[in-house]
Amino acid sequence: MRTIAITNQKGGSGKTTTAVNLAGALAEQGGKVLVLDLDPQGNASRWLGTPSDGKRMLSVLSRESPLADVVVPTSIDGVHVAPGGAWLASAERALAGEVGAELALKEALASLDGMSWDFVLVDTPPTLGLLTISALVACDEVLAPVEASSLAIVGVGDLVRTVERVRDRLNPRLRWLGVVATRVDSRTNVSREVVALIRTRFGSDAFDTIVRESVRFKEAPSHQVWMGEYDAHGVGHRDYRSLATEVRARRAA
Repeated sequence: MRTIAITNQKGGSGKTTTAVNLAGALAEQGGKVLVLDLDPQGNASRWLGTPSDGKRMLSVLSRESPLADVVVPTSIDGVHVAPGGAWLASAERALAGEVGAELALKEALASLDGMSWDFVLVDTPPTLGLLTISALVACDEVLAPVEASSLAIVGVGDLVRTVERVRDRLNPRLRWLGVVATRVDSRTNVSREVVALIRTRFGSDAFDTIVRESVRFKEAPSHQVWMGEYDAHGVGHRDYRSLATEVRARRAA
């Protein structure tokens, strides 16, 4: 079972879009996927048709409930989700007195050993707090979506430093799976420059796949369907299908 934290400390980078559509594409290619929604906004859960208040996910982090009891099926064959929601916003306060609170998710995922999932994709909040640190402690691989904009690239250094600190202090197994450029509009200079910068800075850790900008990404969540169902022949589905192929082919270095 491969555990992948999808993270970036900047909002609007495409974490939830990547979590949902990569899950769908991996399942389309025969994988069994669990999406774990750690974002208090719960957007991945709503997109997958499983809206939640996040209270049960919080109970997993407080070690009151097993993760398996929270998991529910989605409309995508082969994809399940552990829904998140607003209650997760209180995680920092609720778990402040818990010894080893950042290890609870790691323990919860360990309890899934022997179950049928090939991939666990963890959708993290756009902030560096207990929830994001918990995901990085629990997972073996990091996938970072980076929006192809000049402002987005500035925050990449912070993300790299965060991953390095967690690896040095809390999770020596943690490795880069890859960095993927999202919301790419190849007609603009800034998009082309950001893609080139990502490939220069990250080398082999940069995915060959880029996720192109598409209005369909804004439309699909309201219909609670992933791109493979909403626009099967569109660029969004093609790009995430390509990304899924790369993810399957590579292991974290």
